[in-house]
Amino acid sequence: MNGVPLVFYLGLAVILFSLGAAGVLIRKNALVVFMSLELMFNAANLLFITFANAYQSLDGQVLVIFVLATAAAEVAVGLALMVAIFRSKHSIDVDQMNSLKG
Repeated sequence: MNGVPLVFYLGLAVILFSLGAAGVLIRKNALVVFMSLELMFNAANLLFITFANAYQSLDGQVLVIFVLATAAAEVAVGLALMVAIFRSKHSIDVDQMNSLKG
């Protein structure tokens, strides 16, 4: 893989996934939570591409396309929900979203 050892890619993916998980667990803003989820998805994609390249297989690269399509749909639905919630509650703080009652 172009002279870069496999363990460097694995380490970067672990760091990215850990930062994303910390963002999901610690932050209260829904937009930051969605961005942290995307960071976790991209860490998984990095691993798929890394192992697909290491084993000379296209399976991991095909799986990345499916993950990206799913992530794009998740973002579209999530942002629409955030806009709807912001219009009704005037805040997108996760702690205030304990119920969806009107």
